[in-house]
Amino acid sequence: MTASPEPYPSTFFAHPIVDDFVAPACHDFVEILYQDDDILLINKPSGLLSLSGANPLNWDSVHYRLVHGQKSVSPAFPEAKLPHRLDFGTSGIMVVGLNAESAQHLNKQFQARTIQKRYVALLEGWVVDDQGRITAAIAKDTNQFPRVKICHTTGKAAITEYTVLQRLEQPRRSLVQFTPHTGRTHQLRIHSQAIGHPILGCGLYKSDHSEQMADRLLLHASDLYFEHPTGGKQFHGQCPCPFNGLNGVCLPQVG
Repeated sequence: MTASPEPYPSTFFAHPIVDDFVAPACHDFVEILYQDDDILLINKPSGLLSLSGANPLNWDSVHYRLVHGQKSVSPAFPEAKLPHRLDFGTSGIMVVGLNAESAQHLNKQFQARTIQKRYVALLEGWVVDDQGRITAAIAKDTNQFPRVKICHTTGKAAITEYTVLQRLEQPRRSLVQFTPHTGRTHQLRIHSQAIGHPILGCGLYKSDHSEQMADRLLLHASDLYFEHPTGGKQFHGQCPCPFNGLNGVCLPQVG
């Protein structure tokens, strides 16, 4: 479904613009996958900020839409809090705390790295090994903000496991499932580039052709495994991948 959300009132931002990036309008809705008294599981569309930006023109975000509601689509959740984020171009599953206690509980799980996340991505070329582990350390690239870089001397440890789900022809691409064990900025994107297979549609970490091979970043958060904030039940949230039917690809279920 598509729609244009209502903008912030002109008085909402009092601070000046501090960056010149203006996100294009996102006409896809935030989809609610699951709801109870304490949490939401949602599907974030590609091309939407998780949180409103410092630039007041970037008022639209997942958080804004949850707090204010989406007309004719979903109600307002005024106490909604995001214990984690997805990058602007990444789509997929997010967990939302609907009250302070639930948000705090989820925050602690993310900080303790007890929440497992899985992603699906389409990479340029054929990844040779069916499974692998990428351990390249990641540091800020102060000369090319907002990029990060691989740096084994000043970088922080970063670990990504991957499984090749399918190899595609014409052109050669690999459908891959990622399981990150750390949460560094742009980790999956730069790790993909580091092994010579950048994610299609990525404008920051790319080859000569990979960015032009897709009209969006082909990275999707597909699964979250966590403990429910009330009761302690183990929860597994899933979100279908929007590009798993690309060129006839059927995404397998990986346990």
